[in-house]
Amino acid sequence: MAKKKEEEQQPIDEQTAKNLSIYERARLVPESAIKPIVNGRLKGKSDINPVYRIKRMTEIFGPCGIGWRYEIVKQWLEPYGNEVKAFTHINLYIKWDGEWSEAIPGIGGAAFVSMESKGAYVSDECYKMSLTDAMSVAMKALGIAADIYYAKDGNNLNPGDSKYRDEGQASQATQSRGTQGIAFTGADLKQALADLAAAKTNDEYGAVWTKYSTQFPAMCQKGTEFYNACIKKANELQS
Repeated sequence: MAKKKEEEQQPIDEQTAKNLSIYERARLVPESAIKPIVNGRLKGKSDINPVYRIKRMTEIFGPCGIGWRYEIVKQWLEPYGNEVKAFTHINLYIKWDGEWSEAIPGIGGAAFVSMESKGAYVSDECYKMSLTDAMSVAMKALGIAADIYYAKDGNNLNPGDSKYRDEGQASQATQSRGTQGIAFTGADLKQALADLAAAKTNDEYGAVWTKYSTQFPAMCQKGTEFYNACIKKANELQS
């Protein structure tokens, strides 16, 4: 056992460091890019804002279409009982050291027809959502947001364990970031609640959450007044 621990602590060699160069740059996820899931089976956990993945790819490789690109190989529907699922298969490519990579595949899925308490719900964004899912799968192979998925490499900001973090872990992560981040005043909370109340769309709601989770992480911990107001707002927007 002691020998195993000693081997784990040995520094990596030059070739391994080179192999991990993209992974190490891509693995960390800022708290502002992590959003609470408020509906469905994963309610109470967190997911990663898909735009963050695109931003990180752009930072590392360059603009989409120039430093990285993807192609849709196939999109299709499959029935599951009374429901229908949509799937997308993509190939992702990156340019590294002036050369394009081989294809990095990714397959994602989303619901097209879902049976709900009020009857069948048909999503006109199923292919878009399955494409986003497929891109996240392909990007994961490069290490994008890896700390969310792999607990061993997780740190105080990204405890890891799962693609969908438990919100309790998220709160602990925020608290451990050097005295719970930037302190906020009653006036800050009042302004945050006013901005939240003014949000009329999911995009506006997302912008408010991103703004205040970046500026005042402690304000956005699970159980706080602002966090509870965000959950209520998200449910209102979904109804």
